[in-house]
Amino acid sequence: MKFSTLLKNPADWMQAGGPHSEIVMTSRIRLARNLRGVPFPGWAQKGDRQLVLESIRPAVDALSEMKVSFSNELSALTSIQKGVLVERHLISREHAARNEGSAVIMNRKQTVCIMINEEDHLRMQAIRAGLNLRSAYKLINRIDSKIEEAMDYAFDTQLGYLTACPTNLGTGMRASAMLHLPALVLGEQMNQVIQAVNKIGLAVRGLYGEGTEALGNLFQISNQNTLGEKEIEIVARLEKVIEQIIGHEKNARASLVEEKSPMLLDQVGRAYAILRHAYVISSKEALNLLSMLRLGTDLGCFPLETRQTIDMLLMEIQPNHLQVEAKSKLSAEKRDASRAEIMRRQLKSLPEPDISTITGIGDEPPPAEPQS
Repeated sequence: MKFSTLLKNPADWMQAGGPHSEIVMTSRIRLARNLRGVPFPGWAQKGDRQLVLESIRPAVDALSEMKVSFSNELSALTSIQKGVLVERHLISREHAARNEGSAVIMNRKQTVCIMINEEDHLRMQAIRAGLNLRSAYKLINRIDSKIEEAMDYAFDTQLGYLTACPTNLGTGMRASAMLHLPALVLGEQMNQVIQAVNKIGLAVRGLYGEGTEALGNLFQISNQNTLGEKEIEIVARLEKVIEQIIGHEKNARASLVEEKSPMLLDQVGRAYAILRHAYVISSKEALNLLSMLRLGTDLGCFPLETRQTIDMLLMEIQPNHLQVEAKSKLSAEKRDASRAEIMRRQLKSLPEPDISTITGIGDEPPPAEPQS
């Protein structure tokens, strides 16, 4: 499958709602694996990396799950093309920086992506829409088992799967979910949630993982411990915590509607006005305004199908996506103009917000006619 074909087919998780999709955008399971007897990528020579690639790639390409796949060495992709894959959360920023000896393979639906020679020889991940950690684990575990039949993994009976970073030892698994938590941020409760989550061994990160900002009120919640717990136990524990965070976000939304409806209406109204009429807008501002528009949609101010449009825009307005669309490199100023134009076009038919869903105005029946 060509890169252009990949772009024409939006990822399943970008357009299909899953459980709790108003808050949980995606669920992801990632496994780290290495081959026995070969230096890990950080220590490997060019020949070692090429040998690993030539060993692993045929086994991955042969998987039934990858019948129609995008399979490319990173050296064959431009920096913009690799940037698009990062913006879609299909490869890491670290992997995008690599070239010879590294490759990426993903299925047409972009629900399974396999990185070869990232930090580890193999980084395999499955992505599902909504709170679907168990489904994602089942999918990637099946693929991992098939590859393990053909490959000799570096494994220790006490330490489990051996990985380049000691924090991945054991299961080699990172389970995570991307959550949209605007009410907790607006209600100034997010720091309390982050502290509570950190205390129980989970991590809270920004939009693109470790060291990145939580743009658009999007947060990644993931496990930190990979040693001493079984995979399904990690998934179940993370799922339980995420369900609690969902409850907190719903309560925060209800409190905002009840106690701070003017502020909430202002946030949603300003987002609607600016996104509908702006001619220049930065990526950061656009993401934060789209977050408010998404919140307004969840609260009933806009038609429910608006959420899917917003979720697609969250990807399409990213710098590398804009440059692929323009078929040329764009300066920051031109990207800001192109971003604004795309959002004006996509949101052109969006009706004005229905404020009765927040204020309650319009819910009361009209007064009865006076009796003569």
